[in-house]
Amino acid sequence: MPARDRRSAVWPLLAVVAGVALTVALGNWQLDRAAQKGALKARIEAMAGQPPINVSGAELEAKDVELRRVEARGAFDPRHSVFVDNRIRRGVPGFHVITPLRLEGSDRHVLVNRGWVAWKPERSRIPEVKTPEGVVVVRGMATIPGQRILELSGEVIEGRIWQNLTIERYRKAVPIGIQPFVIRQDSEMDDGLVREWEAPDFGIDRHYGYAFQWFALAATILVFYAVTRYRRLRKDGP
Repeated sequence: MPARDRRSAVWPLLAVVAGVALTVALGNWQLDRAAQKGALKARIEAMAGQPPINVSGAELEAKDVELRRVEARGAFDPRHSVFVDNRIRRGVPGFHVITPLRLEGSDRHVLVNRGWVAWKPERSRIPEVKTPEGVVVVRGMATIPGQRILELSGEVIEGRIWQNLTIERYRKAVPIGIQPFVIRQDSEMDDGLVREWEAPDFGIDRHYGYAFQWFALAATILVFYAVTRYRRLRKDGP
């Protein structure tokens, strides 16, 4: 084979090697993501069977309690409740009601996501929510809220109606000491709120699907190169 022909054959081969290497690497990355999320799912399922962590006035580290079941005893302070907007339940828009619970024997509070209430047509009106008085016991999962919905401003929207909730934002807006997490309440309480929490979607099957697509693309590149190379050799002859 002349030197020029050899050089012209090298570049397609290099492109194939690069393409296969890239697609295989991306497929392996998707498999790794699936494995990580599978481990997280197993961890959450294992922690669900453990005794709840008691939330007292002593400040806890968020990483030590995140996704763990917790229990807190204290009194709600509805004066500092906020309503997180754009929460959909069965196609109906509404709010999540966040109320601080003053922990018994302490000045520290913990935020409680008490559940869902339907949106009212009068946007200027805050939904009427019944709040239990006196000392109550709240049980649920410790979660760390984050900004997941698009908004045009990082500030509080319409006073007590917020688009998103973060611990940092709440600390800036409300002058009370709080724990660095939110209790997603699942214990029963006579307040009219709906507490039907969806199980987290880890997307493990989706990652496997993406991995299959990347590996299939790698195989397609190899087959295409082999076929075209074979045809080229047959055309050029011995």
